Amino acid sequence: MTDATLTSRPARRAARKPIDGWRWAGRFFLLFMLIFTVLPMAWMFLTSLKSGFAAMQFPPQWWPAEPTLYNYAKLLDPQNSVGQDFLRYFWNSMFVSLTTTILAVVVAVPAAYAFSRFRFPGRNFLFFSVLFRNMFPAVIFLVPLFILMRWLGLVNTHGSLVLTYLTFGLPLAIWLLKGFYDNIPIQLEQAARIDGATRFQAFLFVIMPLSTPGIIATAIYSFIGAWNEYIYAYTFLNRNDQLTLPVGLQRFFAENTTDWPGLMAASFLMSVPVVVLFLVLQRYFVRALTEGAVKH
Repeated sequence: MTDATLTSRPARRAARKPIDGWRWAGRFFLLFMLIFTVLPMAWMFLTSLKSGFAAMQFPPQWWPAEPTLYNYAKLLDPQNSVGQDFLRYFWNSMFVSLTTTILAVVVAVPAAYAFSRFRFPGRNFLFFSVLFRNMFPAVIFLVPLFILMRWLGLVNTHGSLVLTYLTFGLPLAIWLLKGFYDNIPIQLEQAARIDGATRFQAFLFVIMPLSTPGIIATAIYSFIGAWNEYIYAYTFLNRNDQLTLPVGLQRFFAENTTDWPGLMAASFLMSVPVVVLFLVLQRYFVRALTEGAVKH
């Protein structure tokens, strides 16, 4: 073993120390963010297991002395008024979110493909004008959209929410998918065209399977945006049978009291579809973000 080798080892170890330090700092930061994210969910779930009196106890107890599933049974029981309303709100939200997701994917996929593959006059201007809407907060469009929906006769209908959510969700969906299509080599389509496939067949059988992660990420984004939206649902819907979950949760607030365990149980059930959807499809979501962000 030479002297150069012996002297180079301490230098390499010293060079690795700052990297290891940053690595541990990143781990602690991720742990902090995990606790910061999970703690409210844990408190919400534990509160939903308490009675109304235990939820108002001070100082509060993390783990309920007598946990109960009464609040969940009441919400999921179609025989009582609370359960009927909650299940109606749940299916309303599911219908609006799924409809918005399906339409967003159907529109965003060909639009993003056109922006990625075709060159036409005004292409860049049109693409950036699509994103221009995201420069403004959604509340600015509240009154104009309400007037438009009233003129179209869509107030107190789920169609008003679907159209509104598409208006706000499509720009980012198109942008996300375009970045993904940019990273799919055009030579694959050219090879399919040489083998006799039409452009549509090349898109359907070659590009679409490769763009599955991007499509799934777009669907997740559209679903979550529609599922959690409150302002427009509160403005456009006034009939109790048309309300979605974010607005329907107001039922647990009364003039003089609030059913905190029931509210926490309803909020926890409302978060379940989104959490399950993201956990099941997260690898596609991360892959779409990474492949759509870096151009090869």
